[in-house]
Amino acid sequence: MTNFSQGAAQVHPLHATDRDVIDGLLAVEQPEETQLVDLARLLIRYDGFPGAEDLQLDLAKTLRHWGLSRDQLHQRTRTLWSSGYRPGMAVGGDAVGSGFDTAAQDTP
Repeated sequence: MTNFSQGAAQVHPLHATDRDVIDGLLAVEQPEETQLVDLARLLIRYDGFPGAEDLQLDLAKTLRHWGLSRDQLHQRTRTLWSSGYRPGMAVGGDAVGSGFDTAAQDTP
C-alpha cells in the first residue's frame, strides 16, 4: 500500500505532453487563438495541482510575457468560444456536422 503524505508533489500524467506545449507557448511573442486557449486550459488543469511546479512557473511566465492577467486571458478565451471558435477551425468558419466529406464518394 502506498502512503501519500498530504502536500507531497505529484507527477501529472500529461506532464511530458504539456511540457512540449508550454515550451512552444514560451517562444510565442503575439499569441493566436489556439495559443490563448492552450494557455487558459493548462492554467486550469494545473491550478491547485500538488506538483508540476516547473509547468506552473512557466505558465505564469508565459502569461506575464504576453502582458495578460488571468482575468484578461479568460475574458479573451470566453469571447473566442462564444464567437464559435473550435480548435482547428478558424473563428467564423462555416463548418457544419462532423466534417466528413461525402462529396468525394462515388454515388451509385
